[in-house]
Amino acid sequence: MLKRLYDWTLSLAARKSAEWWLGFISFVESSVFVVPAEALLVPMGLARPQRAYRYALIATVGSVLGGIAGWLLGYYAYELIAKPVLEFYGSIDKFEVLRSSSSRDAILIMLITSGVAHLPPMKVVTILSGAAGVDLWLFIASAIVARGGKFFLIAWLLRRYGEPIKEFIEKRLALLAFVGVVVLLLLFFAAKAVLASAIV
Repeated sequence: MLKRLYDWTLSLAARKSAEWWLGFISFVESSVFVVPAEALLVPMGLARPQRAYRYALIATVGSVLGGIAGWLLGYYAYELIAKPVLEFYGSIDKFEVLRSSSSRDAILIMLITSGVAHLPPMKVVTILSGAAGVDLWLFIASAIVARGGKFFLIAWLLRRYGEPIKEFIEKRLALLAFVGVVVLLLLFFAAKAVLASAIV
């Protein structure tokens, strides 16, 4: 089923309505969908590299709005809507463990790691952020940095290197994402340390 879903998502890149589909896939991926937006972003960027940044912007806006929807589901409708969605994807046990043991700082870190490298899945963290009451504006800022950073990096690679970079993105983007996560985490902890010392 997942393979068919992935293939269907790829097929959307050739349609005239591809930009709308990119926005839609980016939106639902952040709260209920399993196929990542870059599955559509990469072939679209390869077909029209001059529009790669436009596509990255569409994916970022769609993803952040989808993240807000996931946050709202977690905050206002966990039992009614969010829990059945998580159960459908087999993520409910992982979610409950995270919800019972995670501090808000840990949730923000997971938001960054999920936004960049899908660890844990984005939909789990957006719903968790709402359920745990993470500040919505801080959530939005983190989502913009994590998701926008990844999409615009992909767009830059596609514009600069074109088709030859496709294999690198497919096979080594996870490594690149890991490096990005490490950098973002170092910046996060450095900012916390600076703020703590300023308060003292």
